[in-house]
Amino acid sequence: MHAVSVRDPHEAIRAVFRTESARLVAGLVRLVRDVGLAEELAQDALVAALEQWPTSGIPTAPGAWLYVTARRRALNALKRNALVARKHDQLLPLEREREQEHPDLEAKIEGEVGDDMLRLVLIACDPVLPIEGRIALTLRLLGGLSTAEIARAFLLPEPTIAQRIVRAKRTLGETRPPFEVPRGAELARRLASVRDVVYLIFNEGYAATSGDDLMRLELCEDALRLGRMLVQLVEEDAETHGLLALMELQQSRAATRVDEAGDPVLLTNQDRDRWDKALIAHGLAELERAERLAESSGRYTLQASIAACHAGVRSAADTDWTRIVSLYGALEALAPSPVVRLNRAVAVAMAQGPAAGLRALDALSEEGSLRNYHLLPSARAHLLEQLGRAEEARVEFERAAFLTENLRQRSRLLDRARACTRGHQARGTR
Repeated sequence: MHAVSVRDPHEAIRAVFRTESARLVAGLVRLVRDVGLAEELAQDALVAALEQWPTSGIPTAPGAWLYVTARRRALNALKRNALVARKHDQLLPLEREREQEHPDLEAKIEGEVGDDMLRLVLIACDPVLPIEGRIALTLRLLGGLSTAEIARAFLLPEPTIAQRIVRAKRTLGETRPPFEVPRGAELARRLASVRDVVYLIFNEGYAATSGDDLMRLELCEDALRLGRMLVQLVEEDAETHGLLALMELQQSRAATRVDEAGDPVLLTNQDRDRWDKALIAHGLAELERAERLAESSGRYTLQASIAACHAGVRSAADTDWTRIVSLYGALEALAPSPVVRLNRAVAVAMAQGPAAGLRALDALSEEGSLRNYHLLPSARAHLLEQLGRAEEARVEFERAAFLTENLRQRSRLLDRARACTRGHQARGTR
C-alpha cells in the first residue's frame, strides 16, 4: 500500500482515479454492456476509495482495486434486481470472470485494457449519435475530462456540453448497440469521428486545459496506443497513418516541453538533442506512408507535415517557416478554423517578422471567435514584447493568464507580465 498524504488525501485519490478512470470504464463496459451503468459503477468505486484509502493507503495496483470493487457492486446490484432474468446477458460475463480470477489480476486487466479502450471509443462514436455527442461522450469517458474541461476545449458553454453527454448516453441506452469492435463498412462510417476523438484526447494530454501540470502524459500514451491499434485495423487508410504520425512527432518533444520546475519551454528554446529520435523516425515513416496512400493530404497529414518541419532540422534557426506558413494555408483551405489561423499568424511572424504576425493576429482579434482563448492574447503579447511595446504586452499577458485554467500556464504568463513591467520601468528611468 502507498500511504495517502494526510494533508489532502481526497485530492490524491481523485488524482489516481483521474488516471485510472478511462481504463476502468472501458473494462466495465465490456462486462455490463451499458455505458451509463459503467460510469455509475466507476463513480461508486471512487466513493469506496475515498472512504477506505485515507486510512488503508492507496493500493499498489489502484486500477485493479477499483475494477474489482466496481465489478462486485455490479454483480450484487444485478442479483438484487427483480429484472435479473432480463439482464442475464450482463450477469454471465461477470460470473464467468469471477470464476476465472487468478492472483495476477493487475496483469490480466492490463492485457485487456487496449482492446477495451478501443471498443469504448468505437461504441461512443456510433453513427446513431450526432458528431458533437460522440466527441463529448468519448472525451468524458475515455479522456477522463470534466464537463467544464470539454466545454473549454470547444469554446462552448458548460450546459451545452452537459446536455450533449446526457443525450448521447440516453441514446446508446435506448438503441443498445452491439458492444464489439465493428469491421468493414461499419468501421469506415465511424473512422473520421474516432480519429477526431483520439486526437482530442492526445491534445488534452499534450497541453492540459486545467490543473497543476502542463501535460497529462497518461492521456498522450492512451491516445498513441489507440492510434497504433487503429492503423492495424485500417492499414490502407491514409489519414489514420497521418494522425499517428502527427501524435508521434509531437510526443517526441514531450521531455523538453517543461523545465525542471514544470514550467513551459517554448519550441524554439527546447533542447533538440533530447527529442525522442525513435518516435521521430517512426512518425516520419508513418507520414511517408500517409502521403503514399492518398493523392492529396488530409488535415491530420498536413499537421504531421508541419510537425515534420520541426522534427527534421537540427536547430530552430534551420526551420523552414515559409513552408510552414504554406502548409497552414492548405490546412485552412481544407478545414477552416480560427485556431488554424492563429497558428498560421504565429508562423507568419517567424517567417516575415513580428510586425507581419501581429497584423494577422489583430485581424483575428477583431473577428472575435477566439475572445476567450488564452493563446491569442499570449501570442499577441509575445510579438508586442518583441516590438518593444512592453506596456501593451503586459496587458495581453495578464489577459491570457486570466483566461487559462492551467495553473502552470497562468503562473508563467504572470511572470512574463511582471517582466514587461520591469522592462518598461527600466526604459522610463533612462
